Amino acid sequence: MAIFSSTPRDPEVNQMRRRTDHTTLSIIAKDLTVSGDLTTEGVVKIEGKVKGTIRANTQTLIAPGALVQGDLYTAEAIIGGRVEGNVHATDRVEVQATAEVLGDVYTRRIVVLEGGSVNGSIKMGSPPEPGIDE
Repeated sequence: MAIFSSTPRDPEVNQMRRRTDHTTLSIIAKDLTVSGDLTTEGVVKIEGKVKGTIRANTQTLIAPGALVQGDLYTAEAIIGGRVEGNVHATDRVEVQATAEVLGDVYTRRIVVLEGGSVNGSIKMGSPPEPGIDE
């Protein structure tokens, strides 16, 4: 038995690692503004500005200084910037110290770090699966 193992024993950590193993990563750069809806099966990282609904089946990363004006549908949202809309995450939401959410949050699990803010209601539990046509 090895002391150092590359495989974590916690099955949840394994699931998180597998979630991004073979998925695509799309990046909206700092100097880019997108007006319209975004849809991806993979991961999307927002460093700039998006005016529209974001649907990322795997994960959405919103960098500090980034702005999203629209609703967010994803499995996991890690928010470091500003979201002006509702956040629907089937698994987890992390509101970092630099984040501001102006809308409701629907998720199973949430972490709000000191300094981060949510100005809306938080509804926890098993959220209904959002349809693509919502």
